Amino acid sequence: MQNRSILTMCKGAIVGGTMLVPGVSGGTMAIILGIYDQLVHAVASFRRQPRQNLLFLFLFCVGGGLGMLLFSRPLLSLLNAFPLPMGYFFIGAVAGSIPMIYQKSQPSSFSWHVPVYVLAGVVIVSLFSVLPTGVISSTGSWQPLLLIVTGIVAAAALVLPGISVSYLLLMLGLYDKTIAAISHLQFSFLLPLFIGLCIGILLVTKILERLMDRHPRPTYLVILGFMLASIASVFPGLPSLAVAPACVLTFAAGFFIIYRLSKL
Repeated sequence: MQNRSILTMCKGAIVGGTMLVPGVSGGTMAIILGIYDQLVHAVASFRRQPRQNLLFLFLFCVGGGLGMLLFSRPLLSLLNAFPLPMGYFFIGAVAGSIPMIYQKSQPSSFSWHVPVYVLAGVVIVSLFSVLPTGVISSTGSWQPLLLIVTGIVAAAALVLPGISVSYLLLMLGLYDKTIAAISHLQFSFLLPLFIGLCIGILLVTKILERLMDRHPRPTYLVILGFMLASIASVFPGLPSLAVAPACVLTFAAGFFIIYRLSKL
């Protein structure tokens, strides 16, 4: 029990530490670490086992907070200093999680449905990259309602893998305003956003839980598409011959670490 609690906090720390990395979503890291399903079920079915789910979510959130404080700045520094090797490390991490996700789809035999569902996931994530900027940047009497809607949409980006919340807020024209509101504790801005976020998380996790339970094959194949699409956001480009060996090593390290973690 104690070892499992420590492992939950460690996984939460990794998710929290990488959430501030540009292009890396919390959902992606949760899937990579094999804790995504448990998070969805803990939120969506909280009332069934409230004490157990509360403890799990508390440990995960504590780990996530510590991860943001301890790891986000060193990770960003490493990304700035070694963009190509670190980019390939994240790509290796995604690749290392693919066998686990595919197994969750309960494959019996290969059929044409497999690439179709995976492609659907890739397309859904790709659509976020063509959103017009500044969609919800207006102010006025409608702003609280628009912020609630933004919170619901942001919750989907927070829960679904492959979609960066910070990137989504940037596309909606609210990234700078959100950061400023957090810095200056502007509750008139943050409260409706938080309400929308809570509503969205409950809705999305409920839908996801039902899909995972009733339609695991298409659901996990679409999620696999989300994961593959997330590679594009961290792909740093082709390395030169001088940097290629380091990129191969970091890719292999990312793959091996995550593949082993997914077995725990």
